[in-house]
Amino acid sequence: MPVLKAAAFALALTLAAFAAHADAPPLKIGVLTDASGPYVDSGGQGSVVAAEMAAKDFGGEVLGRKIEILLGDTLNKPDVAVGVARRWFDVEGVSAITDLPVTPVAFSVQALAKEKNRTVLITAGATTDITAKYCAPGSSHWADDTYAMATSIAKAETAAGAKTWFFLTVDTAFGAALQKTTMVVVEKAGGKLLGSVKYPINAPDFSSQLLQAQSSGADRVALASVGADLDNQIKQGAEFGIGRDGKQTMVGFLIYIQSVHAVGLATAQNLNLTSGFYWDQSDQSRAFAKRFFETQHMMPSRNHAAIYAAVTHYLEAIKTAGTDDTAAVGKAMRAAPIDYFGHPAKMRSDGRVMYDLTLYRVKTPAESKGPWDYYQRIRDIPAEEAFAPANTALCGP
Repeated sequence: MPVLKAAAFALALTLAAFAAHADAPPLKIGVLTDASGPYVDSGGQGSVVAAEMAAKDFGGEVLGRKIEILLGDTLNKPDVAVGVARRWFDVEGVSAITDLPVTPVAFSVQALAKEKNRTVLITAGATTDITAKYCAPGSSHWADDTYAMATSIAKAETAAGAKTWFFLTVDTAFGAALQKTTMVVVEKAGGKLLGSVKYPINAPDFSSQLLQAQSSGADRVALASVGADLDNQIKQGAEFGIGRDGKQTMVGFLIYIQSVHAVGLATAQNLNLTSGFYWDQSDQSRAFAKRFFETQHMMPSRNHAAIYAAVTHYLEAIKTAGTDDTAAVGKAMRAAPIDYFGHPAKMRSDGRVMYDLTLYRVKTPAESKGPWDYYQRIRDIPAEEAFAPANTALCGP
């Protein structure tokens, strides 16, 4: 009889544990992205797929809670993004939000997350101020930021002899930061700015701006742009002969591989760019890219890769902390090393994720071995050289 009672008691405990597991609320992660606009190729559904891959590889659950990935469309408007984020936090119990393209969107959702004591994993918004001015325990920045892109490209181009510059700059904090940071390096090297024009996101035509750039005679026509706007500028610039006469060269900063694919190697060839991720850079990146390609039929962007790495690291931190409490998870994320597709990385106290960048040149059609074989490595840039120093006065040591 005692044996039967013991067995019944053990069975009751097992059933209770099973019921508790079944009743545990899911761990929800929101992918807040451009799902229908000019940045849909570098984000969009691919961002959801990257987050889902990370959740699946982690085992589909954490601390007995099923992992759910949600999709929201920012429409590239801060008020829309904040509306979605607020509903997710207040009504749907979302623990973390990732992606967040365009700087105003990233800033707005980052501020709301700080107010609500939730986590943001910013992988698309690129301005350095995300950590330099607005660091928070629950905020981390995984994108190649404006300081890293601007200084790396500026140093490479000035070393190649570029003295005079003309900018086409998107009218956002991202564009302004790229231009300002680039010109600090250029002017220090003895160069100067001959002119610049601003334009709104998703502008229909760039003929006027490109003609101004061409008539300036500047050595470099700098495109402080991203997504479909950048694609159109590269294509229209080539139509005007910019970069084809040996007098001027177009320079990009935040160039996603989708942009190179869209405009073609014949148009994009010999552009220099920096990136912390390229699908063909390591065994781990190639394995990730192969799986991503199976559903998306394109190689992952640096944003897609960052989402996979960020969600993975976030889930590991929840497991380590034993909770999804924002402060505890943020502390665990900063303490643990990061495997960035076979390359070591770490998170600073301000949330800046530190990894080496690589300077690439876009291959010529003759150099490419096939579709998506687009980048030729020039040199690696150590993380401490690429990224701005931490603002320890604001964010701690």
